[in-house]
Amino acid sequence: MHNSPTVTSDVFDEAAERLRAGGLAAFPTDTVYGVGAMASDPVAVKKLFKAKNRPRDKAIPILLASAEELEVVVERVPEAGVRLAQAFWPGALTLVFRRSRDFLSPALAGGETVAVRVPDHPVVRALIERVGEPLAGTSANLSGQRSPVTAEEVRKQLGASVDIIIDGGRCPGGIESTVVDVTVDPPRVLREGAIPRCKLEQATGLYFA
Repeated sequence: MHNSPTVTSDVFDEAAERLRAGGLAAFPTDTVYGVGAMASDPVAVKKLFKAKNRPRDKAIPILLASAEELEVVVERVPEAGVRLAQAFWPGALTLVFRRSRDFLSPALAGGETVAVRVPDHPVVRALIERVGEPLAGTSANLSGQRSPVTAEEVRKQLGASVDIIIDGGRCPGGIESTVVDVTVDPPRVLREGAIPRCKLEQATGLYFA
């Protein structure tokens, strides 16, 4: 269980309302604090890039409440993706797929792929469910700065750029997710983060480039 202050229904309602109105919300995840916008809202996603001072050509991952929502954003799920999702979702693993032709979020920075994660934290998953669609979400820090693990650290870095910060206590992880590209065979580890490569191999029986 996550040691977090109780986040009330009112806070979820307000955060969902702010997101639907094109705002940005910061929230705890199982790794570090994240900041997100509705993936389908081009203006909100632009705000997200600006708030983080993130280069516009650096795509932002998509956060889902469950693996069942994958079909909304990806073209297909290869066998490696199925095995990895079953073993590590919800959790600190981001998988890169070919995007669905119908998923045109500016969070993808014009690319043909989409990085997707189902975080293992009840607060962010409940928020995505409340909003009713995927969030474009990334660590709640200024680009190049340390990723925050408390709401106060988010305030210090992003401050007025964010419409609401959900304080869920200190994040249990503090290490960003591992990123694996499953559009290639064998799958490629792009960033070794919270889940080491050896664990990926043990859990799935896959070989990684």
